[in-house]
Amino acid sequence: MDWKEITTIEEWDDILEKSSDKDQVILKHSTTCPVSTNALNEYNAYLEENPNENIDYTLVKVRESRPVSNKIEEDLGVKHESPQIIYIKDKQKYWSATHWSVTKAHMQAVID
Repeated sequence: MDWKEITTIEEWDDILEKSSDKDQVILKHSTTCPVSTNALNEYNAYLEENPNENIDYTLVKVRESRPVSNKIEEDLGVKHESPQIIYIKDKQKYWSATHWSVTKAHMQAVID
């Protein structure tokens, strides 16, 4: 399974709206941070194995898509950190983790 990158606030608004019907997972990723590179590798490892297929998976590059990252923070009330994974249900944060806590094992424990 693959993630979809979003770059616009309209795409984010659609994801937030869809979370009422289907759970959403967002990885906020910094392309200049080694910790974030590790988190992206963990995200990909989770998606390559046996991910929960009832969820949509998304990536936001925080430096390249700063307005989207800021809108996520504003809409969910989750202080921005990078890397950061946010699990969204019913237009609200259900779970989040940052930095070295973004691991395949952590995702399996929460998402599966």
